[in-house]
Amino acid sequence: MLIAIFSDVHANEEALEACLAHAGRAGADQFVFLGDHVGYGADPGPVVEAVRAAVTRGGVAVLGNHDLAVARGPSREMHPDARRAIEWTRSRLAAEQVAFLESLPLSVEQGDRLYVHANAWNPAGFEYITSVFDAGRSLRATPRRLTFCGHVHTPALYHTAGDGRVSVFSPVAGTGVPLSSRRRWLAIPGSAGQPRDGNPAAAYALYDEQTGVMTWFRLPYDHAAAARKIREAGLPEVFGARLEVGF
Repeated sequence: MLIAIFSDVHANEEALEACLAHAGRAGADQFVFLGDHVGYGADPGPVVEAVRAAVTRGGVAVLGNHDLAVARGPSREMHPDARRAIEWTRSRLAAEQVAFLESLPLSVEQGDRLYVHANAWNPAGFEYITSVFDAGRSLRATPRRLTFCGHVHTPALYHTAGDGRVSVFSPVAGTGVPLSSRRRWLAIPGSAGQPRDGNPAAAYALYDEQTGVMTWFRLPYDHAAAARKIREAGLPEVFGARLEVGF
């Protein structure tokens, strides 16, 4: 089975369409969404509908912190700009779309794979994985050999060595990486809808279950149109500017 893995779409319809089209041409059998389907962007409705459609066809979607904030209200700790986007997003979604977000699980296990938005040690806490220490903590919290997560908006791949030490490297777009069965892995596909690694191209990954190879992709899309819609909606300027520079 060829699995397409998306994360942090953040209501960016243009980016999601580019990723879905690419995955479709590649022959993906299943679509997995690692949370934060909404927030920041100007198209929450179409994105939620695309995720819902994928789930009805056997796909997987998990709950992100922005999805939770839309469903239940933003926390007091949330940045004011993000809070503003959450409130705007909720006003643009139908009741059944909000209910869909609220119904999403924090994590899903399939075979030797764990899908979660932030980490395995406390999925509901939404703490970031930004170091080998964090990755090791997450890897030790699950018996699954492969963990796929998002939240940090930057592609990365962590793995355990034979002595248990954790290493990290940055994957190169378009180059497949064999995920050896002798190691345990934590893979972050990057953000489809709001990259923050200095590259504005949409990010997603394909995992080939049969060969064990994972390949990251960066796809150009009409980020100017997505940024323009954010500004026209009256959402914070920073959210549109990020799409133009990828940071």
